[in-house]
Amino acid sequence: MKRPTFFEGVGVALAASVSGGLLFSLLAVLFAGGLVMRLLIAGIAFAYILYLLRRSREKAGRFVVIVAWLLAASGIGFLHPPLALYLLLHIGLLWLVRSLYFYNSVLASLADLGLTGLALSAAVWALTVTGSLLFGLWCFFLVQALFVAIPPSLPGKAVAASPAPDDDDHFQRAHQAAQFALRKLSTLY
Repeated sequence: MKRPTFFEGVGVALAASVSGGLLFSLLAVLFAGGLVMRLLIAGIAFAYILYLLRRSREKAGRFVVIVAWLLAASGIGFLHPPLALYLLLHIGLLWLVRSLYFYNSVLASLADLGLTGLALSAAVWALTVTGSLLFGLWCFFLVQALFVAIPPSLPGKAVAASPAPDDDDHFQRAHQAAQFALRKLSTLY
């Protein structure tokens, strides 16, 4: 699957902002505003993580990431931190998943962290100026769409190609894959 495009990110931003704005308007009538905001943050974050996993070339670990995210989100909800910290923790989970699935270097991940901070700043600015959740979500996800401009790996050591197995022995292939993964991890740091 090819890497997402900026215009696809604009579509995601539009879908997230419109659905988030409408859901908040509908649910705020029935429930307390704080609860609705927490549910929307978790729901939109989960939908965005599913989008990222679907668009990633990396196939390994998707189920584990979904389960880990659900556990982390449940833990965050159980601890019931202030709303600002709740939002920051979910944004941190988004950044972590994107870093794991779209980048091969620490520098690229740090550049994405900077982009995420910029997106949060844009969302806070939009909320402050307009008072509209729709525009806040729009600005956040519109800036997030720029992650496609960050190259998967920034200058650093090149990672060697995966070794080809010599025979069909399953243990040998698993052993070689584990060695390759360790080499790849050691070159990232």
